[in-house]
Amino acid sequence: MVMKSGERWHCTNAACGCSIPVETSAEAAGKNPLCACGCAMKKQNAPLVFQYLDFLRFPEPAAALREARKD
Repeated sequence: MVMKSGERWHCTNAACGCSIPVETSAEAAGKNPLCACGCAMKKQNAPLVFQYLDFLRFPEPAAALREARKD
């Protein structure tokens, strides 16, 4: 597992909840690093961004103009 500088890793044990930032890049031999409690740690993922569907959030320009003219 490759750990890059600037990433954040968290413990998979909900009772522990430990979270650490990586300060120097390193490579572990095929498995995730272990927390002080003994459980494996996972890289903290950013939420996905669905740019393809972002257009659904905005009103259609023609419909918005019609609404503005009615007022």
